[in-house]
Amino acid sequence: MSATSNNNFKPWPKPVVESHGDYRAEAYLEDHIGGKLYSKQHSLPRLPIPAIADTISKLLPTALPLAESDEEKKSYIKACEDFEEQAGELQKRLVERKEGDMKDSSWLQYWWNTLGYLQVRDPSPVNVSYFFHFSDDGTLPQAPTDKSLGVLRAASLLYSTAQFRQLVASGDLPYDAIGRKEPKTPLCSAAYKYMFNACRVPRKVEDTYRIYDPSLNSHVIVACGGKFYSFDFVEKGSGEPLPLEVIEERLQKCVEESKNGPPSPMLGYLTSDDRDKCAEAREELLRVGGTKMEEALNVLESGAVMICLDENEEPVSKKQSSEIFWTGGLSSGHNRWFDKSIQLICTNNGKAGMNGEHSMMDGMPVVGYCDYITKTPYGGVATQSSGRGLNVKGYESADQNVTDIFADCAAELTSSGSHVTAQIDQSKSNFDSLISAHEMQTQSFQGYGSSAIKKMGYSPDAYVQMAMQLATYRLWGEQGGTYEATQVRPFLHGRTETTRTVSPASEAFIKTMGLRPKRDETDPSKRTEKMEQLREAVDSHAKYIGSAAKAMGVDRHLLGLALSVKDGETAPPLFSHPLHGRSKTWRVSTSHLTHPRFDSWGYGEVTPNGVGLAYSIHPDSCMFCITALREHDWPERLSHLLEEALLEMQTLNVLDKAPTSRL
Repeated sequence: MSATSNNNFKPWPKPVVESHGDYRAEAYLEDHIGGKLYSKQHSLPRLPIPAIADTISKLLPTALPLAESDEEKKSYIKACEDFEEQAGELQKRLVERKEGDMKDSSWLQYWWNTLGYLQVRDPSPVNVSYFFHFSDDGTLPQAPTDKSLGVLRAASLLYSTAQFRQLVASGDLPYDAIGRKEPKTPLCSAAYKYMFNACRVPRKVEDTYRIYDPSLNSHVIVACGGKFYSFDFVEKGSGEPLPLEVIEERLQKCVEESKNGPPSPMLGYLTSDDRDKCAEAREELLRVGGTKMEEALNVLESGAVMICLDENEEPVSKKQSSEIFWTGGLSSGHNRWFDKSIQLICTNNGKAGMNGEHSMMDGMPVVGYCDYITKTPYGGVATQSSGRGLNVKGYESADQNVTDIFADCAAELTSSGSHVTAQIDQSKSNFDSLISAHEMQTQSFQGYGSSAIKKMGYSPDAYVQMAMQLATYRLWGEQGGTYEATQVRPFLHGRTETTRTVSPASEAFIKTMGLRPKRDETDPSKRTEKMEQLREAVDSHAKYIGSAAKAMGVDRHLLGLALSVKDGETAPPLFSHPLHGRSKTWRVSTSHLTHPRFDSWGYGEVTPNGVGLAYSIHPDSCMFCITALREHDWPERLSHLLEEALLEMQTLNVLDKAPTSRL
């Protein structure tokens, strides 16, 4: 892949497109942009609809281990037996939707994007946004310079962002594909349109998503000290990155302005609240700020990405860094605009990460972007930039190019008739309460990783899932419904399917292992029993993942059937069965992402009595990021129990392979 494209961006038919959550409405841009990136879109298969019998046969084993009585089990089995006949008409409607109205898309995507994201009223931080924590850049200067390490790191990430954005906006980026053998399976590229120059817009009831023509917008947004700035970081027309030195000077100007300029309302808090409150705040900003405010918001929304310079932060540990990249915490939450599609965050001591808005784009395309921008470190970018031989003096000075986005409407925001200050105070209070109510723990397990797990003969992902089942069982004294995100991007407009980890095999394994370690691994018969159950649980999980990756899980199908019930109709009893609700209450919300240049990554829990559990499985180590409500006191306990489970499972396998002494 070339670092840059020779093609100038093709101007869009419209300068800005407002999405209401239906990928079809923006699909014309893929044909307009063209290139390798979108070359497979018209030949991708469409998301299938499983047979009801297949869904029920997969569903039942994942729910029964969570039954609280034999009676509940029996009544659930009966509800499942009756479901195929009861849901026949719903299945017919779903098939008609797939073959009719949604024939050129996925039958699920519009429901998923709106009901699952744009209509959700919970605050974006904790509940929706996710973060990546990038590994340190060893090429940053060791000796102090006139700029912080954060400014230097931000400049190099921006330089590489310009290159990747150029590939995306021109369509020259090769489409993503999976598989070990050629030809590989192409993945849907729809999400890339919502990556750059994009922003979620708060609205009452249902938000929208704005995407702006990259050929008309050569600027980046910088948050520093809670103020927001804009400057050009690419050449107009070609989209080539400006020289690194120019980008550094402009970032430094933002830092200086944030310290020396007049005080400014902390507007970022207005993106952190309940979505209806965010919508009210936006309406108030436009009411008091008028056309100046509308222009300012357009500048912010249309910026390629946002850089958050947290000059007040110097985290050292994974936990400290992760907390900053996840929400900003109590000390830097004001320095975010949580609606921006991508926020790159750099701290004073050079730590860096990314916070992603999740509505229209899942994590894997963003992983590709972050892979690109972390591949070339600061030193390599500096060499690349100087090698282009550009005259730095030929560009506008930072004084000329950096603008304070909201400076022209600052007076109106604090005028006597404005409610903006009161709204900011309320949103800050709500944000502080949200952050204070949560806690996070990172576990960097150095015992072993995927290399050893493969040598033991297991799928690393399924093996670690069983460690998480055992650890959460010991934490709660019972199994909890467990979700593992599985991408279905081989299908047009596909996003994710649920892999359910609870199964009769995982139940048997954790119950044999016990609520506390039994230390009986040296007994050959007991060890053999545990090993057989572990193997069966791992194989069962790997099989489910295989089905989910083909969009043949159960959760998206059941959702589609439930949404096909019309007003006034009686839904099949299965949908209201307490065990059914329990089986899809994701007390353990897991997702696996391993990248050699990510130190940590994570997101919030999805149910108040559950945990968010992001994980990575490196060759010789495993990383876990655990989040939960602080009142439970779970993350530190679960961190210990994960280590305990992994060591116990290793001991089983080591002893099983150990030669018998002849003495």
